Amino acid sequence: MRLCCSECNVWRERGMEEQCPYTPDAPAREQLDVLAGVTVIEFGTNWCGYCQRAQPVIAEALGRHQAMRHLKIEDGPGRLLGRSFRVKLWPTLIFLRDGQERARVVRPTCAEELDNALATLR
Repeated sequence: MRLCCSECNVWRERGMEEQCPYTPDAPAREQLDVLAGVTVIEFGTNWCGYCQRAQPVIAEALGRHQAMRHLKIEDGPGRLLGRSFRVKLWPTLIFLRDGQERARVVRPTCAEELDNALATLR
């Protein structure tokens, strides 16, 4: 399963993860359900204004937790992964521990919202 593209790793190394695009190549839900450890799935699109405005907030909060997996998945009509998580608005961040949803944040406006969700993963 491809968790991130090489281009995203370059952005992360430069401290510019918010520039990493949403990937249209979504893993199957079954693959996520068996992942060990902490995973944050961010659903959105590259053209979404809400998604663009949330990127600095998301990068700030998630940047303090480098050891976790962060997947930026492009969502939209007919995208099965987003439907399986019942995503309605973008961006939606799903916080998983060992494949189980522990928290969800929709359209974050401050890092504290994400910090609270991350606290549920301890």
